[in-house]
Amino acid sequence: MRLAVMHDQLEPNMNLPLELFSSSVLTFGVILLAEIGDKSQLVCMTLASKHRAKTVAIGAITAFALLNILAVTVGGSLSQLIPKQWITIAAALLFALFGLHSLLSKEDNEEGVSQMKSARGVLLTTFMMIFLAELGDKTQLAVITLSTTHRPLAVWLGATLALATSALMGIYAGRKLLARLNINLLHRISGLFFIGLAILLLLDLYQSL
Repeated sequence: MRLAVMHDQLEPNMNLPLELFSSSVLTFGVILLAEIGDKSQLVCMTLASKHRAKTVAIGAITAFALLNILAVTVGGSLSQLIPKQWITIAAALLFALFGLHSLLSKEDNEEGVSQMKSARGVLLTTFMMIFLAELGDKTQLAVITLSTTHRPLAVWLGATLALATSALMGIYAGRKLLARLNINLLHRISGLFFIGLAILLLLDLYQSL
């Protein structure tokens, strides 16, 4: 009888690593598929075509990690704390300003890809763009949903790894563009991209009212 009780107590603990692993893998697959071609990946690609890849990666991954912490801890009440429309307006404004900055900037030296000489400035810009673009987005809602049926730690780990992978894929593509295209042309392309993204965000907000 005592052995049976001990077995029942140990079995959940023995299954815990497998449960954590399977939940992480499931979350990783779901989130990665959802992020392929999504705006955050395109943002990373565009930023990496103009700025140092390492700085963009750190900013993006930090934003994703924080967003996922909010998703698995605060959960569904997140959208009630910060109205979605204000997040959208802030993101659109940031994208529009960055787009105008790109259109007006000139850079001939590939090593000085960014006119924002401070790595801290690039990191903060990347963080804010990703954070505002993804806050309350479908990916974060998916993380919230998964965390209600799976262990939050596993969901956070799987989602963060998936988003980091997606960001690195975008950054790699951005560096390839930098090697092939004139930097001033990339400034124009990225400027139009961010202004277009700002317009799309505002149109989406208008249609939801």
